[in-house]
Amino acid sequence: MVDASDEGRASGNRPVAAPAQPWSGLARRAALSLALGLLPSRRAVAQAPLVLATSTPGGGLSTFADALLAELSGVKPEFPFTHRHTAGSAENIRLLGTGAADVAIVAGETATNALAGENAPMVLAALYGTPVMFAVRGDSRHRDIASLRGQPVLWGATGSNFVVVARQVIGSLGLDIEHDFRPVFASQMADAPALVLDGRVAALWGGGAGWPAFAGVAAGPRGIRFITPTAEEQRRIVQDHPSLRLMSLPANSYSGQTDAIPSIGTWVYLVGRRSLPEDVAYRMARGLHQVQPALARRVPQAAEMTPASTIAATPEPATIHPGARRYLQEVGVL
Repeated sequence: MVDASDEGRASGNRPVAAPAQPWSGLARRAALSLALGLLPSRRAVAQAPLVLATSTPGGGLSTFADALLAELSGVKPEFPFTHRHTAGSAENIRLLGTGAADVAIVAGETATNALAGENAPMVLAALYGTPVMFAVRGDSRHRDIASLRGQPVLWGATGSNFVVVARQVIGSLGLDIEHDFRPVFASQMADAPALVLDGRVAALWGGGAGWPAFAGVAAGPRGIRFITPTAEEQRRIVQDHPSLRLMSLPANSYSGQTDAIPSIGTWVYLVGRRSLPEDVAYRMARGLHQVQPALARRVPQAAEMTPASTIAATPEPATIHPGARRYLQEVGVL
């Protein structure tokens, strides 16, 4: 896999199903109109790829996007995309606002706060829930959050929603991620497992099933163990921050993790710029539903990517894009 999340400094564009090229917002809108039959068809004019903003390479949002785009490439009519790596959820919202991105994967409170803003993006789908927690090596002496005080902890990439959620969770416990711990932030989350495995950090904060950074730790010779808030702390956190939910990490999400792990977490959303044409948003919502079974075989958390989840996880139906709302009405969940 989120959130998460799992994000750092932008590292450029990587083309997916279409060559990356500098399309202005105007050029993209014209090409989208052409693709939808709103302008005369001309073979000489190619459809501009939709720009999908995610996270740093190796981050959960980026990894999910790779699998999603691979499945969407088989949907007809075709969606050409350019996958743009970014610093994460906060940057993705900015890119949507300026028109530099058409759609983005955005996690948690970064997403829900943005939906209330001026020129706010709109939800296309809720993708998956991300229960958050600390991961330590299997042989670590640390057993609870209190024992991690004063220790080096990798909180994620700067701009990551994991960092936003960490401030909320740890703040509800009366602690501060920068003053009560030795904070570490990664520029590339692909580097995170090595920092845990060689002992440079005592713990890694993150979450979700199949998150690459956790999977890298679990694959190490000492395995992985998770630390979460206690049941009482979880109730306090959710009371302080209603956007967070009680969630469990499913059993067997990682090697050696045989039991479900109760924690708290947040949802990850696919959002689009407000000016995204309604028919494009409708086709995307329909395409997500079409590829969901195959996508869930690639990334387990996609099992949650259903129309019903979009309704349950979205703060208000009015924040769902009109095109996506039309599809949700067609399938009877709205």
